[in-house]
Amino acid sequence: MPYLHDLISEGKVDLSDIITHKLPIERAKFGYDIFDTKRDDCIKVVLQP
Repeated sequence: MPYLHDLISEGKVDLSDIITHKLPIERAKFGYDIFDTKRDDCIKVVLQP
């Protein structure tokens, strides 16, 4: 994991291709639902505090 973190921090890996949804933590239930059912072309949900 530290190696992957370094790659991301250094900009050598771009996660924007897999992060399809950014939601506030209050919408976590919805985020899990669309991820689980793969609705709305969901690949990865990031929950933001």
